Amino acid sequence: MSQDSDPARFLKYFRPPVAIDLRTERIFLLVGAAALFAGYDVNIYGLATLQIQASLQIPENQLGPTLAYLRVAAIFALLLAASADLVGRRRLLLFTIFGQGIFTLATAFAAHYPEFVGAQFFTRVFGYAEEMLLFVVVAEEITAKARGWANTIIIAFYFTGAGVAAAVFGAVDILPHGWRALYVIGALPIFLVAFLRRRLPETKRFAAQGEAGLKRSAILDLLKDIARQYPARVVTVIIAAAAFGFAISPATFLAQKYMQEVYHYSPAQVSLVLIPGGLIGLGLTIAAGRLSDRLGRRPLAIATIALAGVSFFLFFHGAPPWAVPLLWVLGFFGFFAGDTMIAGFALEIVPTHYRATVGALRYAIEIGAGAAALALEGVLYDKLGGHGPAIQWLLASIPIAMIAILFLPEPAGKTLEEMSGA
Repeated sequence: MSQDSDPARFLKYFRPPVAIDLRTERIFLLVGAAALFAGYDVNIYGLATLQIQASLQIPENQLGPTLAYLRVAAIFALLLAASADLVGRRRLLLFTIFGQGIFTLATAFAAHYPEFVGAQFFTRVFGYAEEMLLFVVVAEEITAKARGWANTIIIAFYFTGAGVAAAVFGAVDILPHGWRALYVIGALPIFLVAFLRRRLPETKRFAAQGEAGLKRSAILDLLKDIARQYPARVVTVIIAAAAFGFAISPATFLAQKYMQEVYHYSPAQVSLVLIPGGLIGLGLTIAAGRLSDRLGRRPLAIATIALAGVSFFLFFHGAPPWAVPLLWVLGFFGFFAGDTMIAGFALEIVPTHYRATVGALRYAIEIGAGAAALALEGVLYDKLGGHGPAIQWLLASIPIAMIAILFLPEPAGKTLEEMSGA
């Protein structure tokens, strides 16, 4: 067997480019497991849209607005995650994962549309806060030479969760209680991770500055300090996140439904695309993360964001059958990799005592911009006569995200202290 085909050469891309100690490795696994279940949970609604829509009698032009309602949860998640700058990362991560598990399970028992929206709203309050904090912990615990790799490994966990959801979705027509079983299956492992996370230590950077000093400042004081010290950086990364979230949210949400309705894929055929496609996207995302540590975050972010925009535009344009799986893989790879790069920028350009707040703010604004796009998608659906042309129009904000990234400082290879001047 040649060296090029040696499995060890492939597996090395999943390993950190530099050595990390046992403590950091344990923290990484405990937060990464939560990303896996987040990938599962968030993707169920997109995968089972047709089944949930039929069961709860959701009108066609209300599919996007329904997800927009759920994304309002990001505002509450922002406040919850920002409090990690006051009470610590560990305490909030324990609280959020329990909340996510409880309301994921409650979703399975929703009898009517309002109950479904309510259960999923609170699932996302805790789930969004959880995701915000995952990247904060990674930024504070991983060495500068491996942060790009670490961020993309977190996304790889998310990809894996999405792949598991796709695999289970393939059996949605034979599972007892259909789509409801998907939420039960997703909720139970979350409680296991919550139990294991009791041993999660506080991050060294947060512990080093002491909680007492942080408790003297409220969240609003933190926001004022951030606006005074880093206005250009924060505004720029928010513009990039908002433009990207606005463009990409309707495309990622409706892609699986579009495959079933327009390209006439069955649930099992959707799974056959998503599982191997997710594995390919996983490898590409990790490779992009490693390259960003060597070549820089900005060129990789711009390239992957552009790839997502072009791929989804063609996907929703009525692609030939052979191109549908390829465009899906490239679109979602571009989405996950680009989103990871933007998240990394938000966390690497400010000091430790602002990091959870800025990271949460970036995430909430991106989710909020996506919610606005999803609400607008329902209007455009009525005017343009279909989801495809509506989504293509919304992708027009992709260049704004790319231009904003050009004005951000390059964090690759630099310590957090060098980037923030702290």
